[in-house]
Amino acid sequence: MKKIVFFLLALAMGTAAVLTGCGNQSGKTAAQSGGSSAAGVVTIRWAYWGAETRVKISQQAIDLFQAANPGVLVNPEVSGGSGDHFPKVDTQLAGGNGPDIIQMGGNINDYVKRGVLLPLDQYAGGILNTSVIDAGALESGTFNGQLYGVSTGVTMPALVYNKSLLERSGAPLPKVSMTYDEFRAYLSDLKAKLPAGVYPMQDIGSLASNSTPFGYWLRYNGTPIYIEETNATAVTPEAAKQYLDLFKDYRDNGLVPPADVAAGYAENNADTSALIAGKAAIGFIVTNQLAGYQAATTDELDLIELPGAEASKALWPQPSQFYTVNKDSKNPEQAVKFIDFLVNSPDAAKVLGNDRGASSSSVARTVGAVDTDDAKVLKYLEIAGPHSSRETTHLPNDTELNSTLYLIYQNVAFGQIGTAQGGQQIYDLLVRMINK
Repeated sequence: MKKIVFFLLALAMGTAAVLTGCGNQSGKTAAQSGGSSAAGVVTIRWAYWGAETRVKISQQAIDLFQAANPGVLVNPEVSGGSGDHFPKVDTQLAGGNGPDIIQMGGNINDYVKRGVLLPLDQYAGGILNTSVIDAGALESGTFNGQLYGVSTGVTMPALVYNKSLLERSGAPLPKVSMTYDEFRAYLSDLKAKLPAGVYPMQDIGSLASNSTPFGYWLRYNGTPIYIEETNATAVTPEAAKQYLDLFKDYRDNGLVPPADVAAGYAENNADTSALIAGKAAIGFIVTNQLAGYQAATTDELDLIELPGAEASKALWPQPSQFYTVNKDSKNPEQAVKFIDFLVNSPDAAKVLGNDRGASSSSVARTVGAVDTDDAKVLKYLEIAGPHSSRETTHLPNDTELNSTLYLIYQNVAFGQIGTAQGGQQIYDLLVRMINK
């Protein structure tokens, strides 16, 4: 009897040990520490944001990498939008439990200044093949002479329109390039043809990331949001008021939805878009988002420029995002190796497409346009590229810009303050951020 009890006890302990080992290999324990599991499996945590399409293709890239690198697991930590992503990452970093790879946007320099990112120069030319990455893309991720971020690809602001909806409504398709006067006239024509409850354009001023359309408007008017040499802004209260007046005119004339309707769409991605919900014929995106938006609807979508781009060259090519590495990563070499795969591998390019921007790697670009959406993006970039100029220098602390600018805009949209008061508040916000 004792032998039987001993045997069952040993069997139970052995089973527990096996299950514990399996638990480590699942990445949960390793993910929490950012290190290696007890079984010797290295787990890399990759934090990024995006909608369902990005999640799907990112997992396909992970699967390809893991198949080629036995013993390495990549654990994705996904947020729906950048507004969710950065607060979560900041909390993790503050607690000493940050991800290994962190997707960054235009605010990358704020994190460089905080000293939380790992310089990647020691890997350049080795496990990170920088020789095939465009020089401009490398420069965009270089600060104080050190490489901190690898561009995920190049993207550009654009307007996306529902071609199928316009055809069903008997409305003419828009020209790719229009002046502001032409564009407003086109929106008025659309209003007369669209079904009740469908608006010509989403209220792009009410975007959570509305600093991008605001930045475009300032560039169109030749008003730099930040002048680094003098640590000042060229924006005046009157210039900011004109931006608010532009959308007040659209809103008052039914060219964009009323404030309460627009507020019902977070516009973080295709899943929360008024365009995809069928409430607007035209929306604002950056080019790498086209595939995700197209995947969310059976209607055909296409791209046009923001108005005035041809004359002003106010568009700008920009790194869509950056891949960066946490300076406290316990597996920085494997993290960099995975980044190199995402950026340079033709196999990764085949599944990722232009979702994070048109590739800056000559090796990845050999794949070419992998589908119709990529072809539309490349066609748009051919037209919009000559209507662009170098990206404006970002404001210091510009993560705050979106959230506060959004609140000011909403106060104007709901009639709680006038455009003059809103313009003054925007000016005060810019000055406060510069002097922070």
